Parts: sequence; structure tokens; C-alpha cells
Amino acid sequence: MKTRTINPTPWLQHFNLHHGVEVTGGTRTLYLSGQTSTAADGSTLHAGDLGAQFKTAWANVKDALKEAGMGPSNVVRLNIFVTDVDAFMGIAGDLTALIKADGTETVCTLIGAARLFDPDVMIELEATAVA
Repeated sequence: MKTRTINPTPWLQHFNLHHGVEVTGGTRTLYLSGQTSTAADGSTLHAGDLGAQFKTAWANVKDALKEAGMGPSNVVRLNIFVTDVDAFMGIAGDLTALIKADGTETVCTLIGAARLFDPDVMIELEATAVA
């Protein structure tokens, strides 16, 4: 598999994100359900701490990728659902740097949601990966 990032304008690169990712030679596509800051039993972790919830949700994405024989570098699309867009944007640079450090070159959509499945869940990450 080979990827090529598409950036007609540079502003998304400030967040370590891209306008597009072209994939050639991929043979498998993995669509992940939204991953949240939950323990193995489904209980919510880090209520009230958006940054910690992002880190746990990202760890859960990586666990699901590993189970599929993939890793963070296989992620080509990441949708981020948050209950507080302003709070997320205040820490977005730090959080997207974490996915960049894992070798992820992705496109991303940020979506504000009034509420997620549990009132204590502040963020949900939905990923598509190609190998």
C-alpha cells in the first residue's frame, strides 16, 4: 500500500492533518466503530477531562487496529465527535500531534455533538484504515 497526501492549501497541516489521502495498492479496508474513553467492561474513564479521554480513545483505536493486524500508519480517515468543539480546539494541536507521532497521516472531520452515548463521554473517534 502507498499513500500520498493532498494539500491544496496548507492550513490543515498546522494540525498535522491533510485535505486528502490517496491510497493505491491497498488490499484491505477496516472501518472502526467509534472508540471512546472506556475500559474493557465499557465503563467510561476520565469524566470531565477531554484530553485524557482523547488519549484513551486513541489507545482503543490502536488496540482495534492491532487486532486487525494493522497500526496507526494504516489510518487514512479519522472522524472526531466532541461534545465541546471550543474545548477541543483549545487543545487540538497537542492531541493531533499524538496521532502524528504514531505515524498517522490522515484526513479528519471534527463534528460537534450535543451528546454521545454516555453523558460522561466527551469524545468519540471513528477511523478508517487501509492495508
